This record gives sequence, C-alpha cells and structure tokens, in this order.
Amino acid sequence: MTGVRILVDADACPVKDEVYKVAWRRAVPVTIVSNSHLRIPAHPLITRIVVGDGFDAADDWIAAAADAQAVVITADILLADRCLKAGATVLAPTGKPFTTASIGSAIATRAIMADLRAGGDQVGGPKPFAAADRSRFLQALDTALVRLTR
Repeated sequence: MTGVRILVDADACPVKDEVYKVAWRRAVPVTIVSNSHLRIPAHPLITRIVVGDGFDAADDWIAAAADAQAVVITADILLADRCLKAGATVLAPTGKPFTTASIGSAIATRAIMADLRAGGDQVGGPKPFAAADRSRFLQALDTALVRLTR
C-alpha cells in the first residue's frame, strides 16, 4: 500500500464513526480490519477486510500493512508495538498516541496486570470510554493526518 491511509483494528473499536468523519473530510482512505463482518458505510474511501478467526489474524494483517504512511487505530498494546516498529503512527481510541518512547512502559504495565489477574487479584479494567476520549481522539487523528500529508 502507498499513500497516507488509516488502518483500524475494528472488532472492539469505539471510534469507527469518528474515523470515517475525519477520513472523509481529509480524503484519506480507511481500511477496517476485523475477524467478523462489520457494517461499514458505502463509500469509496472505506474498505473492509475480514480476516480468519485465527489468533491475531487481524493484528497480523494490520502489522503487515503498516508503514510510515499509515495511521493505525488500536487499543492493543502489542499490535501498537509492531506497528511502531514498522514506522506507523499509532493512536489508541482515547486519542492517546503510542510512541517509541512510551510503548515499553505500556507493555510492562500490561504484563504486570496480566500477572496480577493470573494470580487471582481483582484489578480494575480500563476507565469507561467518555465523551472527552472521543473528542481527544478526533483531535489526535486530525493532527496525525495533517502531519503525514505535509
């Protein structure tokens, strides 16, 4: 793939509608990648890829397509790491950017939380998705696209 584009890890993504709006305004193609058939708008900029049910099949597809011209939308820390290594810009649905400087601590925190859960500890999950997250995401995606299209 070439040119600026948005790749969305879509199965549990709460900001797909926001991605479409920004993509249409900026005329940037979007690829929605999921393990199951998701409804998408009928629009020439939006493409749907349904991968198999294999473990990490969507992640593998996205990581293989990621490069310096891609903005990847995912909450998956390990996928974010793979995409950063490929040169992509990576945003969480909350608008928080994953960076090469921050990904190491995010992976470490993920591992610690997994160990606590495996040990039977009750640990809270992520904060509920809020309107402020949606707003922050819109701003972060727009900023990323402006930077890449310069």
